[in-house]
Amino acid sequence: MTRVKGGPKRKRRHKKVLKLAKGYWMSRSKQFKKAKESVLHAGEYAFMGRKRKKRDFRRLWIIRINAAVREAGLTYNTFISLLKKKNIEIDRKILAQIATEHPQIFEKIVEKVK
Repeated sequence: MTRVKGGPKRKRRHKKVLKLAKGYWMSRSKQFKKAKESVLHAGEYAFMGRKRKKRDFRRLWIIRINAAVREAGLTYNTFISLLKKKNIEIDRKILAQIATEHPQIFEKIVEKVK
């Protein structure tokens, strides 16, 4: 079997990985093997982070809505169930935004639900 060295293709691939690893610590930004490993892990962490971000924001919205609703004498759980019974379709992101930025409007929503 003939020997294949890879030539320009290998150089392109190595350059691509090393470019992605730019700014990494010590040999992780200089040696291809270590850089490739670091880039793969970084990609995994970035993917997980994008998924976690959605969870974190939903938790934050729920906490903000709960705090605002408790001032009106309800709990988050009862408030959301009442919203569904009255067929008021406002998502948690918008509810949290209204609760923090426009408390008077949020109070009107709570009164409508009660």
